[in-house]
Amino acid sequence: MALQVGTVAPKFELPAKPGEMVDIGALLGREKVVILFFPLAYSSVCTEEMCHFRDNWAEWTGLGCRVFGVSIDSPFVVDKFRTDLNVPFPILSDFNKTVAASYDALHADLMGLKGVTKRAAYVIGTDGKVAYAWEAEIPKTQVDFAAIKAAVAAAH
Repeated sequence: MALQVGTVAPKFELPAKPGEMVDIGALLGREKVVILFFPLAYSSVCTEEMCHFRDNWAEWTGLGCRVFGVSIDSPFVVDKFRTDLNVPFPILSDFNKTVAASYDALHADLMGLKGVTKRAAYVIGTDGKVAYAWEAEIPKTQVDFAAIKAAVAAAH
């Protein structure tokens, strides 16, 4: 079950590529943050999700939020995925699955794969609390882009 709205968001730091750590904890409580957990780089629905954000990037930056993708893929894979798709925001590697676990965003078993990230979206307000929490029961379900935008616009 996803973290509940109103919960203080867990702080974390993860690599965007080998040797480059991104400290999300330093942003929480200061900026609006969108965290997009996705199962696996290069899968069709995950690619579509990241490309939607890329193709509509002006709308997202206009909302004054920071966007981050998170998957269990290695730092090498998330960096290549981001580069190949020309995604304008960091995609972070939660290879050890600690962050996904703290956000309750891990599948116990997905098609025989243990501990794959769920497709989940969180909006964290400037108060450091979860303003929007959603996770897909079925990994092929796409995020609700309009609902995420609305939550960012409404977040404190």
